[in-house]
Amino acid sequence: METWQKLLQASITRPGDLTRRFGVDPRPLEEVAERYPMRVNPYYLSLIKSVGDPIWKQAVPAEEELHASVCMADPLDEENQSPVPNLVHRYPDRVLFLVCSECAMYCRFCTRKRKVGGESMQIDRQTLEAGIAYIRSRPEVRDVILSGGDPLLLGDERLDWILKELRAIAHVEIIRIGTRVPVVLPQRITPALVRILRRYHPLYINTHFNHPDEITETSAKACGRLADVGIPLGNQTVLMRGINDDPAVMKRLMQKLLAIRVKPYYIYQADMVEGTDHFRTSVEEGLEVMRALRGHTSGMGVPAYVIDAPGGGGKIPILPDYLQSLGDQVVLKNYQGNTYTYANPAPVFEEEKRSAVNASR
Repeated sequence: METWQKLLQASITRPGDLTRRFGVDPRPLEEVAERYPMRVNPYYLSLIKSVGDPIWKQAVPAEEELHASVCMADPLDEENQSPVPNLVHRYPDRVLFLVCSECAMYCRFCTRKRKVGGESMQIDRQTLEAGIAYIRSRPEVRDVILSGGDPLLLGDERLDWILKELRAIAHVEIIRIGTRVPVVLPQRITPALVRILRRYHPLYINTHFNHPDEITETSAKACGRLADVGIPLGNQTVLMRGINDDPAVMKRLMQKLLAIRVKPYYIYQADMVEGTDHFRTSVEEGLEVMRALRGHTSGMGVPAYVIDAPGGGGKIPILPDYLQSLGDQVVLKNYQGNTYTYANPAPVFEEEKRSAVNASR
């Protein structure tokens, strides 16, 4: 069996290398790959069934990437929320720490398409130490999310060092890793890697399956190795046209995730990233997907549908209209469209609670 390093080394990085296998004309795609790096390793390539299928669309450059409309390079305003290089501090109690500039497969819809895999994203020991020092200096930070690039593409020794440094900070309660490795290069989830990760509980991993065809025997085994050592696994799916915008496809994905012990966490409305407009669906279509999940499959398989607000506003949940009205009677609509009422007790606000406590003294 090939090691993950050899699989990575054998990756296709030029559109021309697809010609022999799929008979596509690479010339229109060369300019795209010059601007936005391409990397498809042999494992993920093997999941492609035909040109233009959901796996192909996620991995292979498309001419549409050069046709920008309303989208922007940094839609989440990460650069302006970075107090030190490669660290984003948006929410009060948590930070996003970018620890690797590479990925095992360069997704064509990536939020950090502007820099991942390119020369502008420089991560070295010095920048990592600066990020760790920043976290150490901010006692309000209790949750650190490692991202990139893909943190699990780091070597075992480097990853172990980062986790050890973070775990030594008393106010860091939770460490999370955001990774697509279990999906696109599951061979990386080795017994040696798992032995490292299990030392640093509470440790959570959020991975990124977007289509049922990505859940294979190999990826299921990788997730199983992580779950077996007590690492809770969540999944963050991006809603994308032609990939998973069919409600039946999304429902099957959520069901298959639960079967491999991965909890659906988020469905993201696609970010407004320059070069990805062809992937974006309407919010109305996203709400239809959510209606096809709620009540039609296990509640454990229904993630939150969110928009990561342009301009750095953070994740905002979007819900179908189950709540019809509020008052003495709460009017609700269930997944079948039937209406129900719930007798609503009078609200007790904080000021009243404090007055009641004082009166009882």
